[in-house]
Amino acid sequence: MGRRRKAREIALQVLYQMDVTGGSPGEALDLFWRNFDAPEYARPFCTRLIEGTYEHLADIDGRIRGVSSNWSMERMAIVDRNILRMAVFELLYCHDIPPKVAINEAIDLGKEFGTENSGSFINGILDALFGNLQDDHGHQDIIGIG
Repeated sequence: MGRRRKAREIALQVLYQMDVTGGSPGEALDLFWRNFDAPEYARPFCTRLIEGTYEHLADIDGRIRGVSSNWSMERMAIVDRNILRMAVFELLYCHDIPPKVAINEAIDLGKEFGTENSGSFINGILDALFGNLQDDHGHQDIIGIG
């Protein structure tokens, strides 16, 4: 398993916990590191994903709502919702990560941790959102070139 994949899996667990309990990133990460054996190499990227997703949550959720007309955020499975949030954070704010990588990683996480429909659901939402981003800003801005 790749280093970033492991960090994404941990970030998903922590974001899930935060979604359910309403805790802050610092508290949630502290609790995770104290109670679970996680590789040290995963901590920096994991922390970046969690803190960034939390910091930009209102914008991220708004963008997801904008492309998920048939699904309210509250109706989405908690796992799917948090995978989407993390992937949208990567698409919008992690210019060192190619969009295809962020999208494919999110789909794979959905297949592994969600329901049998999670992968296609996540793919549909992210594909629509990425299409909107390309229309609004052009592909070069999205991948950090522009």
